[in-house]
Amino acid sequence: MALARSRRDSGLNYWPGFVDALSTLLLGIIFLLTTYVVVQFYLTQQITGKDTALTRLNAQIAQLSELLSLEKSGKASVEEELAQLRANLVAAEGDRDRFKGLYEGAGGDAQGKVTALTSSLDAEKRISSRALAQVEVLNQQIAALRRQLSALQDALDVASQKDKDSQVQIADLGQRLNLALAQRVQELSRYRSDFFGRLRTILGDRPDIRIVGDRFVFQSEVFFDTGQATLKPEGRQELDGLASALLDLDKKIPGEIAWVLRVDGHTDIRPISGAQFRSNWDLSAARAISVVQYLISKGVSPQRLVAAGFGEFQPIDTDRTEEAYSRNRRIELKLTER
Repeated sequence: MALARSRRDSGLNYWPGFVDALSTLLLGIIFLLTTYVVVQFYLTQQITGKDTALTRLNAQIAQLSELLSLEKSGKASVEEELAQLRANLVAAEGDRDRFKGLYEGAGGDAQGKVTALTSSLDAEKRISSRALAQVEVLNQQIAALRRQLSALQDALDVASQKDKDSQVQIADLGQRLNLALAQRVQELSRYRSDFFGRLRTILGDRPDIRIVGDRFVFQSEVFFDTGQATLKPEGRQELDGLASALLDLDKKIPGEIAWVLRVDGHTDIRPISGAQFRSNWDLSAARAISVVQYLISKGVSPQRLVAAGFGEFQPIDTDRTEEAYSRNRRIELKLTER
């Protein structure tokens, strides 16, 4: 019996120690759970704050993107910096996702992970600070670009106004020039009428001299023999009256009117015979030159005379008759501008 009592007493002594150990273990578990809950709350606050900062940054980036879309020209450097900023934000979001993974996998080593997360969040804050600084730089650059665009618009407005003023001046000058030209044409027409009237008086009413429009038309036979370019005596007499009329006209027409008397030689379509001229073109030109040279010898200024040969290529009668051939062999005089 004494032995049994001794064993029973010995078993009662183990129970309090077991209870103490169990209490200590329970307190340790409660401590760990409390620490875990605190860490979880802290990480949740940090991540929530990070999401808010990222949302604000995304809003600012959207606003900058809208502004930059309106400033397309000359913004290549700004777009490059914005792309860099977006890359930084993508990296930050990747870090945030990695931190979430670390948080979800937290276990018994919660304290060490809390330290690591704290360091990572500090680094993330620095990244956010740099991003905000870049946003500020972009805002300043956009403001500078807007000032430049405003200055360019002002310059364009000034240039546009100058262009409008120039157009008005050009239009005015054009009207004045057209008016002056019209006056010159009217003056020359008046002198041409006087000149032709004087020639009619000098030459008389002859069938071999006609007025066609603004030209006096002489049949070649008045001045030259067939196939020749040497003036006949009676042709020189006709040209004497013409030279006198030209000299009087030169005194009347103002010097600023650049007028000339054009002498045109024409032949008929039949080929020329003989060795003196190679073609009708040569003959027509030689006859026009002979008339011009004679007028010069009578005192008419060479600057007021033009000689031209047309050969058979400007007929006034296309029939193949002797009468048509005679009409086409002619010397034409035309008073015109130089």
